[in-house]
Amino acid sequence: MAGHGVCVYCASNSNVPRGHLDLADEVGAGIADRGWSLVWGGSSAAMMGAVARAVRRGGGHTLGVIPQGLVDLEVADPEADELVVVDTMRERKRIMDDRADAFLALPGGLGTLEELFEVWTAGYLGMHRKPVVVLDPDDHYAGLLEWTRGLAAKGFVSPASLDFLVVTRTVDEALDAVAPR
Repeated sequence: MAGHGVCVYCASNSNVPRGHLDLADEVGAGIADRGWSLVWGGSSAAMMGAVARAVRRGGGHTLGVIPQGLVDLEVADPEADELVVVDTMRERKRIMDDRADAFLALPGGLGTLEELFEVWTAGYLGMHRKPVVVLDPDDHYAGLLEWTRGLAAKGFVSPASLDFLVVTRTVDEALDAVAPR
């Protein structure tokens, strides 16, 4: 895989608003424009597919990682430069984590949240030093971020753990936040 690898987490549900598909396309184009590679969940559906197609359209490299059980459900992306089919979600996440230099969460559902929380937690615990960034142009994550601030106020998480997550509003801000350091 060539260049800086950015792992993008986002929705694979095709019922998402059109604006979110456009956002994924813009992120993919930006990754390609910067000469980076995409690491993602290997699906051709919805936002996941949009980001991958945009990276490839811009000449970038795509590495998809998808469990066998989801190949048929999520329609694995046959155009991926590399498509790794694994047995479990845990194996998927391990490979994505190992191959990525940074993590970027776009709007998504439970799967996106689960992946985001895992890399965010590992980062603030010192298990990696890779950027963990959320792109939130329309307050998709507002309730979640308010809840995590409430956890800190109650002493359940440290303020430093909240600081590890970078929240951005624009694609350029997000890509700057995941850029090589």
